[in-house]
Amino acid sequence: MYPRTTDINLMLSRCLPSMRSFYHYWDSKRAGRCMPARRDIDPIEMKPWLPNIQLIDVGHNPRRMVYRLVGEVDVSFRGYNPTGRTVEECCIGLSAEETLRNYDIVIGKRTPLYDWSDYVSKSGFLRSQEELLLPLSDDDDLVNMVMTFAEVDVKG
Repeated sequence: MYPRTTDINLMLSRCLPSMRSFYHYWDSKRAGRCMPARRDIDPIEMKPWLPNIQLIDVGHNPRRMVYRLVGEVDVSFRGYNPTGRTVEECCIGLSAEETLRNYDIVIGKRTPLYDWSDYVSKSGFLRSQEELLLPLSDDDDLVNMVMTFAEVDVKG
């Protein structure tokens, strides 16, 4: 079974403190809505988390997801910068299908998703990754961006 959950209480009980604080930041920007808009997210306020963030533009009919911004943690983990390329061609995870399923859940259900697993990086080291995917919407209905936060550690 793929290690993912949309249960916020489970996520908060097992995730790293940095991820927990990033989730609380996103949650505070909802202001009673299902999800915040991109305009609600202030890069200056997000400075401590910027190396761990990705912003993915979501187009619909057909769905197309393109990396708009990729933080240095993810670039280092991948060994390249996927900015401007599609998630379908550049996704990482246990499998492309499961990674794309994460996005399908976040976009379709308009809900945060947390996943965790171990990967072998381009450098050959086993790494442990936790990732939080958060929906953003200009109209609080259609997800037009997904913001992710990832923590990656070398396993010893």
